[in-house]
Amino acid sequence: MSENADTASSDQYDLWIDGAERPSGREERLTIVDPATESELAAVAMATADDVDNAVESAREAFESWHRRPPKDRTRVLTAIANAIREDKDRLARIETLENGKPFEESSGQVERCARHFEYYAGVTDKVQGESIPLSEEYVDYTVREPLGVTGHIVPWNTPIYLFARSVAPALAAGNAAVVKPAEETPLGALEVARIATEAGLPDGLINVVPGDGDEAGAALTGHPDVNSITFTGSGPTGTAVAKKAVENVTETHLELGGKSPNVVFADADWDAAIEGVLTGIFTNAGQVCSAGSRLLVQEDIHESFVAELIERTESLDVGPGIEDSDMGPLVSEDHLEKVTSYLEIGREEVGAPVTGGNRIDRDGYFVEPTIFDDVPMDTRIAQEEIFGPVLTVTTFADEDEAIELANDTDYGLAAGVYTENGGRAHRFAREVDAGQIYINEYYAGGNETPFGGFKQSGIGRENGIQAIDNYTQIKNVCANVARR
Repeated sequence: MSENADTASSDQYDLWIDGAERPSGREERLTIVDPATESELAAVAMATADDVDNAVESAREAFESWHRRPPKDRTRVLTAIANAIREDKDRLARIETLENGKPFEESSGQVERCARHFEYYAGVTDKVQGESIPLSEEYVDYTVREPLGVTGHIVPWNTPIYLFARSVAPALAAGNAAVVKPAEETPLGALEVARIATEAGLPDGLINVVPGDGDEAGAALTGHPDVNSITFTGSGPTGTAVAKKAVENVTETHLELGGKSPNVVFADADWDAAIEGVLTGIFTNAGQVCSAGSRLLVQEDIHESFVAELIERTESLDVGPGIEDSDMGPLVSEDHLEKVTSYLEIGREEVGAPVTGGNRIDRDGYFVEPTIFDDVPMDTRIAQEEIFGPVLTVTTFADEDEAIELANDTDYGLAAGVYTENGGRAHRFAREVDAGQIYINEYYAGGNETPFGGFKQSGIGRENGIQAIDNYTQIKNVCANVARR
């Protein structure tokens, strides 16, 4: 066990079902590893299909009373959860850093976003409203939004605590009960937040956490006939498999998938803001962000000088354990390290040596150098495929039309950034680029209150903001004949 594992509740975790720890029907456990040291943090129970069935049954029973409670009651409970998470912020941030690897400051920000999600949706519970539809004097017609029932949530490893809250909080606010399957690499945060929520007053059974592998726990949740929706965040191929499995039961799916997002810098950009935006866009969480700005498109007039400064700033980044609050931490696992380093070799074969970085760092942990490939054609694999690591490709453009063409030259459409002092150009770019989020003069602008999701192969549906409630409600229409008889 790591010397830092005492920041968690235990080095042995069971499942969380019906408001308490429950043993699994499977003896095998997940070994959770600190990616900065390769040492063991904890051992976590792996749910069987029967365990998932128990979790769904618990959620179904809890739903029956929860969705009938007045919205103001749900507001009070979600607010209490938000406050409890904030009170435990430092410990939760350490857990996120230890199991995921990201710098402590980043983890602290993600825990705050987790709390903010519960706080935000606490204020939405009494605003899930229908509408009146005018027909004629003979009819009164109106709609109501009703919860779905049991919602399934498959949470990825890159930002586990925040992404847990991103879908669970609106589901609860709308009156549903949740069953969560966290990623195999990072289940601790989900288990801890579920415990905190229960201790803060959430009724038993409304959040159930079933760690395990995708083949058993994930498949059991996705294919369960009593689960009314599945929210999945992760890779495109896995998301497609989830959707195919869910549709067998006509289960609604919400998919937030991959990205290959462009970050576009025009010659008239605020130089310092653009440099900071490019660095933030690709090296936050070691590039393990679905909306990372992994393709830099820079106007040819400033290409040489801009890339020169970018290289200098990249080489000054401190790469080390997240618990030391380094600028960039490790990748999440040995398997993911192998994937990212394989793309480094692909890049060398396609365009030659990177202008900086390109190697695994010789130390314990899953560290790789922040890397930049310059003069990258758009038909290369490193320019088209999601690497999900600290690897930036640079491509030049001549004018606005070409910038938009290159920005759209991808199967993905999750996000895009643009840096320019020309307001008209910025908004033309926003209009013409096929992406769910457009960041103008600040990458990752926005927050919990703004809708997030993708176009094209980047997903279906929207998380965050009031729009997320649509994922967890269904519309009932009521029409009454009120004519005198």
